[in-house]
Amino acid sequence: MVEKYYKGSKLVVLNIALGLGTFIQVLDSSIANVAVPYIAGNLSVSADEGTWVITSFSASNAIVLPLTGWLSDYFGRVKLFVYSVILFSLMSFLCGFSSSLAMLVFFRVLQGAVAGALIPLSQSLLVANSPPEKQGSVLGFWAMVVIVAPVVGPILGGYLTYEYSWPWIFYINIPIGAVSAAITWYLLKDRDTPIVRKPIDWTGLFLLSLGVACLQVMLDKGKDLDWFDSNWIVTLTVVAVVSLAYFIVWNLKSQYPIVDFSFFKDRNFVYGTIMITVGYLMFFGATVITPLWLQTQQGYTSEWAGIAVAPNGLIPILLSVYVGKNLYRFDLRAVVALSFLFFSLSLFYQASFTTQVDLRTIMFTRLIQGFGVVIFFVPLVQLSLGNIPNEKFASASGLNNFIRILVGSGFGTSLTVYFWSRREIFHYNRIGEFITDYNPQVIQFFEQIKQYNPHLTTDVIRGMINQSLEQQSYMLSTNDLIWLFAWLFLLMIPLSFLCKKVDKKKSTKSVAAE
Repeated sequence: MVEKYYKGSKLVVLNIALGLGTFIQVLDSSIANVAVPYIAGNLSVSADEGTWVITSFSASNAIVLPLTGWLSDYFGRVKLFVYSVILFSLMSFLCGFSSSLAMLVFFRVLQGAVAGALIPLSQSLLVANSPPEKQGSVLGFWAMVVIVAPVVGPILGGYLTYEYSWPWIFYINIPIGAVSAAITWYLLKDRDTPIVRKPIDWTGLFLLSLGVACLQVMLDKGKDLDWFDSNWIVTLTVVAVVSLAYFIVWNLKSQYPIVDFSFFKDRNFVYGTIMITVGYLMFFGATVITPLWLQTQQGYTSEWAGIAVAPNGLIPILLSVYVGKNLYRFDLRAVVALSFLFFSLSLFYQASFTTQVDLRTIMFTRLIQGFGVVIFFVPLVQLSLGNIPNEKFASASGLNNFIRILVGSGFGTSLTVYFWSRREIFHYNRIGEFITDYNPQVIQFFEQIKQYNPHLTTDVIRGMINQSLEQQSYMLSTNDLIWLFAWLFLLMIPLSFLCKKVDKKKSTKSVAAE
């Protein structure tokens, strides 16, 4: 007789196996970022063309995420997870083996597609096979993987690319995927969900795929093509909006909808999805612009910039499992509110940085932010999905993660980088208004510099002023965005208490809202 739940060492091994499958998927969403210049050079294409390695993966990955529930019914959750990991490993090998950009992008599209269901599937399989009292711990471990992988990705990608060659950022997935698939199949092959093969709504699938693909490409390429000044971006936006709007109407009236919208009737799912999406947008936005600012304006290498922002992953590594294990002792709404407070305080502190800030201060700020991270993901996941029945958990998780990743990560990154650049131009022009040949302070500065070094020409001194002006402008722009994120986290605190209270002593997949 098959036991309902795994316990002890078997549960630990299952956690590791499912965690590894999730790890390689999340890792591959960021590991290629630092390798783009090397890939472009090796394949004899421009750096702009090389970014399709990232865009192609993100677009196909985003398309499959909301289809997780339908795919789970069609193949069974366990089979779908194992098949996805095996195919992901195979596509990774073919990506590394690619000899042209077209070949690499083609296999990256397939790699992103087969990986789309891994995050929600791993989450739902953990919940379904863990005792109620252990679900907080296992989801804590799952959250640690999701949080740490994007931090590790750029560091590991830079090391493998520099020390070996860019194909190794893909080859590294093969042994990890093999272990994950083998152990998962061994432990769960007799625990698969019933297969329900409904007719395929091809029209809905086409509209969703077209809309999401155009939206993802628009978000990825918008900052490079100057957004709506580009006809290409305008076209992508129109196609995305029309396709997705028509898909929503079509899906609501379809006899066999491929995306279940009924989850939006649940208050916790709606507010929880909003909070985790907006929170992830701000967290990811701060994580993107901080190393970008360090590398472009503060003289940090990519490795040291990665080290500077890495401490926010240290606390989740140390405390995620412990926090998840003890969450049932507290009101999840209060825990979420506390995480927003940690984020807000650490960001307010970061918003006071100057160009003289040292590495220790940056790392300390990110370390404090880690306390917010460790009580952010797991409580919000359980608050959002607490009322979802087991048979619909994968579908709800897929939709939740789809919105979080597409809006929070894709849109958040593009929006943050865009406003970072725009605010730099604003500050540059405002400060530049006072740097004229008629300003007594500027005249005095020129005289002092020439007294110190008479050999410096006026053009050289102007170049020094311009460099300093640009550095200060980017510093102010960075602080503006960080300050905005801090206030938004603070303003989101009341939103957590609009959710219904969840009894954490019950199973996550069947909890009842009080």
